[in-house]
Amino acid sequence: MRLLISFAALFLSVALLQLSSGGVGPLDALSGLTLGFSTAEIGMLGSAHFLGFFIGCWWAPRLMGSVGHSRAFAAFTATGAIGLLAHMLVVDPYAWALMRVMTGLCVAGCYTVIEAWLQSKVTNESRGRTMGAYRVVDMTGSLVAQLLIGILDPASYVSYNILAILCCAALLPLTLTTVQQPETPDAPRLRPMLAVQMSPLAAAGVVVAALSSASFRMIGPVYGQEVGLTAAQIGWFLATFVLGGALAQYPVGWLADRYDRRWVLIWLSVAAIASSMLTVGASALGTTGVLLSVFVFGATTFPIYSVAAAHAHDFADSSQRVELSAALMFFFALGAIAAPQVASLLIDRYGPHAMFTMIAVGHLLLVVFGLTRMRARPTSKDRTPYIYSPRTTFTVGRLFRRQRDGNGE
Repeated sequence: MRLLISFAALFLSVALLQLSSGGVGPLDALSGLTLGFSTAEIGMLGSAHFLGFFIGCWWAPRLMGSVGHSRAFAAFTATGAIGLLAHMLVVDPYAWALMRVMTGLCVAGCYTVIEAWLQSKVTNESRGRTMGAYRVVDMTGSLVAQLLIGILDPASYVSYNILAILCCAALLPLTLTTVQQPETPDAPRLRPMLAVQMSPLAAAGVVVAALSSASFRMIGPVYGQEVGLTAAQIGWFLATFVLGGALAQYPVGWLADRYDRRWVLIWLSVAAIASSMLTVGASALGTTGVLLSVFVFGATTFPIYSVAAAHAHDFADSSQRVELSAALMFFFALGAIAAPQVASLLIDRYGPHAMFTMIAVGHLLLVVFGLTRMRARPTSKDRTPYIYSPRTTFTVGRLFRRQRDGNGE
């Protein structure tokens, strides 16, 4: 029972964090438009978030080792709350970029603590159910967070205060639990080239996944407003993308476990190109057409990270899995830092549809590279199970290592 209570506290913290951190991206985009920020400046805010995320992923395990889980979690939560509350005190895009570094740092740091805590408590018998619940809570929180934009007024201190309250509330379940905090695990070595050594295609795949996901989630509100959506409709626009990606995990996983994963990756990218063009064309078909098209867009782009990760792990042994997961997250973070800024610059110059053109070009390059790699070597005969891989921290690989080895259920 105490173990279940401990997990419930962790999952509640995850949900509250997602509501807070997931809501600030679209709110910043619409607030920036209201305050007269340029599209490029709004893109800078999205890139700053992922820069903070990258720093937090690297620093969090080391801070946990110095001060422990609870104190590290409190420090990261306070950092995020300060970043949120300061928004309407200093209305300047460059100051906001620094604040978004703080919220990105908070997300990565808090998730690192939560995942380290989970890793120390799960057993082989409970791992499958626990990880399934973790992914459901994380995805549900992300989906609901997008809908908050419909009730949060842009450029309002009250709106940012609500998000800061949610961030602070995430402290309560974890810090008040009576379960003793676990020992701090060693930080994984960050060896980015390990991903390239295992699978150059997988490394390219996670970069393209970041190109799609980060640009859409950070610049999507700008696109939505440009094509005539209201704030509430933009919330549904973003949430439908997440829902499409969530529902696609099972059928894509079924395909990835039965067929050559390189072909699955290639055909997903082909479908992503088609869905990008469909989304552009649907902007003239009204709200229903836009939502249906972005559902397909999410279904075709969201699973690419997990397929690429599964393909890379097919070439790794158990001792390499944690470092390989960190290396893949490194490449995802690099792509996510660059994508919002590039997308915003393209929108400034060529109009709102340029974002989806950029995404389509990225997937076209992945198709070409995938076909080239298929000529270079055969796929691995030893296949790991397909696992939906959250893009949360450099340490998330610990949670799924046993499941990838086939002995985690």
